[in-house]
Amino acid sequence: MTSTTSSTKNSLLDKLKSLGLVSQIIIAIVLGTLLAVASPEIAKSFSMLGSLFVSALKAVAPILVFVLVASSIANQKVNSDAELKPIIALYLIGTLSAAFVAVALSFMFPTSLTLDLVGASANPPQGLGEVLSTLAFKVVENPISAIANGNFIAVLAWGLGLGFSLKHANSHTKTTLHDFSEAVSSMVRMVIRFAPIGIFGLVANTIATTGFTALAEYSHLVFVLLSAMLIIALIVNPIIVFLITKKNPYPLVITCLRESGITAFFTRSSAANIPVNMALCKKLDLHEDTYSVSIPLGATINMAGAAITITVLTLAAANSLNIEVDFGTAILLSIVASISACGASGVAGGSLLLIPLACGLFGINNDIAMQVVAIGFIIGVIQDSAETALNSSTDVVFSAAASHHLTK
Repeated sequence: MTSTTSSTKNSLLDKLKSLGLVSQIIIAIVLGTLLAVASPEIAKSFSMLGSLFVSALKAVAPILVFVLVASSIANQKVNSDAELKPIIALYLIGTLSAAFVAVALSFMFPTSLTLDLVGASANPPQGLGEVLSTLAFKVVENPISAIANGNFIAVLAWGLGLGFSLKHANSHTKTTLHDFSEAVSSMVRMVIRFAPIGIFGLVANTIATTGFTALAEYSHLVFVLLSAMLIIALIVNPIIVFLITKKNPYPLVITCLRESGITAFFTRSSAANIPVNMALCKKLDLHEDTYSVSIPLGATINMAGAAITITVLTLAAANSLNIEVDFGTAILLSIVASISACGASGVAGGSLLLIPLACGLFGINNDIAMQVVAIGFIIGVIQDSAETALNSSTDVVFSAAASHHLTK
């Protein structure tokens, strides 16, 4: 009898392990909700699981940003083919446009989040001048202290500096840096594999404490995120394509969304969708020498969806703390979000780990920022899939538009 019970448990565990991360997170959300409804006191006792998950994110995020940015720049191949320049310009314009749209929607539909503010602090700046002053002093902080204290502005600055300094290093040094970056990314993937357990604890404790108010907040947040992504995919990108090609952009846009976006939605990885995009570019009869570089490059730096996620969640955190954001600071946030998005990790939910960097603009400390990151993982079932679909399909849209411009 004991053997049969043990076998059944192992079989159930194996089935859970075989499910994808998205399915596991959905199950965790459902179980956490049911437990909170059935027994709020027991549900609150699982809050430690959520706290451990948030603490693990806080531990790995600064070092991830540092090595990822440094390795990406140091190992960047210098390409003399001028045909890539228009595509790269489109990638940057698209990402910045996405951040602007996210700011506009966040102002139109402000989101407030239920956060644990015990022991947390925020030191909101008074206008753009103070933001820039604070930013300057954050940039020059000692890199070791920056990583230890979660000063993501300095982490990004030192990562950029080290990356550019090592661009002319020998291949062995670059390979070592790349391997170290891969090792840290692997550790991040390991932490994220525990996301269902952490999210179970977060959802159970949140609903047991606040009722279903938090879920209403999350639905509002998802609405703002998805609206911004749809505006970019169906309005902004077509306008950009029309300005370049002077033709109806929607056949190209719809084709890319159908043949690239749907696949990326389910794989939730721009890198994994590269073969799909390469095949689509071949089908569209684009120049192979161009798309063979622009598509892998786009999977790294064309991150409109990530810029939207970083901007919306950062402004939601600021709004939750009653921090007033003026127009100049919002524009600065858009630029920071765009730059940060270009360095987003290739792992699922990678853009979420860059939110603390943007939160630093408003004096929001790491404890609060990481709670926002955890909320991002809860809604990531939808958010991350839509973000990847937008990012990956746009790679082909802009590659095709620029190629048309070059061959006219």
